[in-house]
Amino acid sequence: MLVLFETAAGYAIFKVLDEQKLQQVDSLWKEFETPEKANKVVKLKHFEKFQDTTEALAAATAMVEGKLGKSLKKVLKKVVAKEAHEQLAITDAKLGGVIKEKLNLSCVHSPAVAELMRGIRNQMEGLITGLPAREISAMSLGLAHSLSRYKLKFSPDKVDTMIVQAICLLDDLDKELNNYIMRCREWYGWHFPELGKIITDNLAYCKSVRKIGDRTNVASMDLSEILPEEIEAEVKLAAEISMGTEVSEEDIANIMHLCDQVIEISEYRTQLYDYLKNRMMAIAPNLTVMVGELVGARLISHAGSLLNLAKHPASTVQILGAEKALFRALKTRRDTPKYGLIYHASLVGQTTAKNKGKISRMLAAKTALAIRYDALGEDTNAEMGVENRAKLEARLRYLEEKGIRRISGSGKALARADKYQHKSDVKVYDPSGDSTLPTVSKKRKIEELAEGEEEEKPVEAKAKKVKREAPTEGEAETEPPKKKKKKEKKKAEEESKPEEEETAVSPAEEKKKKKKVKEDD
Repeated sequence: MLVLFETAAGYAIFKVLDEQKLQQVDSLWKEFETPEKANKVVKLKHFEKFQDTTEALAAATAMVEGKLGKSLKKVLKKVVAKEAHEQLAITDAKLGGVIKEKLNLSCVHSPAVAELMRGIRNQMEGLITGLPAREISAMSLGLAHSLSRYKLKFSPDKVDTMIVQAICLLDDLDKELNNYIMRCREWYGWHFPELGKIITDNLAYCKSVRKIGDRTNVASMDLSEILPEEIEAEVKLAAEISMGTEVSEEDIANIMHLCDQVIEISEYRTQLYDYLKNRMMAIAPNLTVMVGELVGARLISHAGSLLNLAKHPASTVQILGAEKALFRALKTRRDTPKYGLIYHASLVGQTTAKNKGKISRMLAAKTALAIRYDALGEDTNAEMGVENRAKLEARLRYLEEKGIRRISGSGKALARADKYQHKSDVKVYDPSGDSTLPTVSKKRKIEELAEGEEEEKPVEAKAKKVKREAPTEGEAETEPPKKKKKKEKKKAEEESKPEEEETAVSPAEEKKKKKKVKEDD
């Protein structure tokens, strides 16, 4: 029986000297306790060494995939084919089937063979002569690294760790720049406060301060390289009438040193942004087209790596970065957030507030596809990202037009709105505001108005009472006796009233009558 044994250095073919010992599987390990004992069981027949790491990687890859490599085929034809009647012990049953099919060799794979392979591996240094232990370990390590790279399809251009570090550094630089610029403006503001209001751009402000130094130098200074002509003239005019305090040369030197720091950091930030842009286009071109370099880099940084981001569904990509808001909403049973880091993408930014949720959901779905294509696909072009972005832009236009149509109404309403109608009111000057007379109180005004209304009302004529005619004899007979009596009573009262009125005399007339009576007496 022959044994095929694969090593990192090459292929080894062993001849089994005592096949009866293979039947005792449980005690077989005892035969390989020492190199001397091992040499009594198996003997090296042939060793085919690999020329370089590439050949070793190709052989190992073929072995892992269960294929018959060129180098193995060559060895088997050269050595084993001569002894075709012998059985070949192998570790992989799948590889045994391929060898039997192509070379017509009978292959054996059993627990006894596995135990034999384990024994050979333990005493490999003693069985394979001419290979130092250090060389074998170096070859094993090299092959392991090469095989791992092949399995992961490793490429130095696909390292997303650089993106994670670059975007974190970019954010840190922005924070530091803001602090430095704020400190610089406040510090130099004591000497020349007007300059901060005239120059709004931070970098231009620091460059101007660096060139000016003391404000007394502004008149003789040429700032045309940094500032436009109008702003330069304004700065020179402000320097002449500045309200700032005098500072020493040492203070100016420190302020200038701070300005140098700001200018250097700004230049480095620009360089870092260009590096991030190029790296994103190399690693995730489709993601970059969909959401931009900065948002794409922040998504990768938040997930940890591009592969981790590819594992997330579209719904997670949509709210990535808004975890706090999501869990707070779930806890308080309120509406969950519609977007996270994806909110800063240009497509979401240019949408109206009403459609932001819809667009962010659609963008997240297409972005999730782009991420998976970038992470797991073999192509490095951005065609898919460009197509999906075009679709999203068309959908966005449709939503915007639909919203305008809803607001404006039907076609007739639109036509009516297009027709020009002049409805301007001519305003007349009110002279009542010019009066210097004291104003009348509101209460008095209300009373005057009420009196005027009363005078205007016409006096209502009293309705005359219509006397009812006396009933006829026939009617009188028909009426009941009680009603008849009441009517007669009323009639008598009405007749007596005018007589009383006639006989009634005023008190003055009574006095006159009394006087006449006395005179007569």
